[in-house]
Amino acid sequence: MNDTHIATPNVLSEFLNAQGVIVLDGAMATELEQRGADINDPLWSARVLLEQPALIEAVHYDYFAAGADVAITASYQASFEGFAARSISRADGAERMRRSVRLAIRARSRFLAAPQSRGRLRPLVAASVGPYGAVLHDGSEYRGDYGLSVQELVAWHRPRFEVLAAAGADLLACETIPSLAEGEAIARLIDEYRTPAWLSFSCRDGKLLNHGEPMRAAAALAQATTNVVAVGVNCTAPRFIESLLAAATLATQKPLLCYPNSGEAWNAAAACWVEGSGNTDFGAAAHRWRAAGARLIGGCCRTTPRDIAAIRAALLAD
Repeated sequence: MNDTHIATPNVLSEFLNAQGVIVLDGAMATELEQRGADINDPLWSARVLLEQPALIEAVHYDYFAAGADVAITASYQASFEGFAARSISRADGAERMRRSVRLAIRARSRFLAAPQSRGRLRPLVAASVGPYGAVLHDGSEYRGDYGLSVQELVAWHRPRFEVLAAAGADLLACETIPSLAEGEAIARLIDEYRTPAWLSFSCRDGKLLNHGEPMRAAAALAQATTNVVAVGVNCTAPRFIESLLAAATLATQKPLLCYPNSGEAWNAAAACWVEGSGNTDFGAAAHRWRAAGARLIGGCCRTTPRDIAAIRAALLAD
């Protein structure tokens, strides 16, 4: 049976009606590194799409097995510019992006055929659309200081967006957006292509996006965008999540999401995480985030299948 299908803007409804909450997956790059992949590269985890795609499929499977209802594809840092630097043609680059979706779909099919899937709803696949700053590979997704207009950002995102919107995923995960301008650019494309998507922003504290705009304004943007099915934050320290969710609830009635990082800080100059401030109990934190309004909950950088299992056990215990 072909496991692809056409999604609708109500793609989250079955889960929210049956469970009240949706468990997202955790970090892809962290798991790839743990399994021996070298992602110290401008393509980041997209490098593994070229060299070890089966490893990506295995990570997706393990997140499904841990309890994730959604797999986020390894297309976050995939770009035509990044592939061109590897002498990969535009056509082949688009095929690598589509491959990222197929890998998640294959992992889902394998999971659904396994005994451990009994009693679980059919998981979703969300094609990751990362920010412009991720492709620069200089940490600017943590600042959003691109110096580009909304229209320039629309033009840059459109080719990749077009490929991923038609790649067979259930929805798009437009994530780690550091500024309201980039959020607006992506929101325009979401409605232009009439594809269900979530908007997830990266924030520097409990009120502001990394670029400095208020989270409430980002939530209002999502509320005004027809095909946005959820809005929230990711790759943000766990200690800021509850206040950011509180700000979002003032501007939107759409489902809220959060998938924070572990709380460690990224040092872009040294290309490493600063240890010592990580969150160690995602189960207890997930209870707080749900109480604060989140309905889609998972993890971002430095989280693992163990963290996702803890979230599912905390929120959906039998």
